[in-house]
Amino acid sequence: MANKWHHEQILRGNEAMQKLASTKIVICGAGAIGSNLAVNLVRMGVSKLTLVDKDRVEEHNIGTQVYGVDDIGGMKSDILRNLIYREVGEEIVSLPQELTEKNAIKLLRGNDLIVDAFDNSVSRKVVFDISNQSNYVCLHAGLNGEYGQVQWNENYVVPGDANDDVCDYPLARNLIMIVVAMTSETIVRYVLKGEQKNLSFTLTDLSINVDDH
Repeated sequence: MANKWHHEQILRGNEAMQKLASTKIVICGAGAIGSNLAVNLVRMGVSKLTLVDKDRVEEHNIGTQVYGVDDIGGMKSDILRNLIYREVGEEIVSLPQELTEKNAIKLLRGNDLIVDAFDNSVSRKVVFDISNQSNYVCLHAGLNGEYGQVQWNENYVVPGDANDDVCDYPLARNLIMIVVAMTSETIVRYVLKGEQKNLSFTLTDLSINVDDH
């Protein structure tokens, strides 16, 4: 009998799907990348998923994130948890709080993989530093204009904070979805094969660059 993940199971096999379902992943940030990534990963068979985000949904989030107009004002991670349960019947963990140097170990430990999808350099640096200090496996996914990248912690450089408090910046939805797809497949290949590749993409020339770890 077919199940919810019928096509993924045919593609990847039963053993792979069991491995994806048992891998504990935490996504830091439930914005453009994080919200779309969470939905994508769950629909690919990931079930032990945790979300960390302190923000509430705002109107300008609607075009680039998974939230709707009725969600405005609500906590992103809670809404995303409810959305995923409603759509696919999977229960994930929501941590609607700020990730700081003081609580990072408490919030992140016990996971097999940390995914940094934050949209500000301060929070990214917290994830980067704690991953280095505690030897956590961490993957960073980010966007800048028409450029997107997916990099493992060992190769990552925390960006500057010049645009941290700016809401009005250019961002193409197509770029978000491509980076989400790149991040999703990078996660799957790590879980199944231990493979770590660093990827970058430019929307202008539709070019994906691969750097083997």
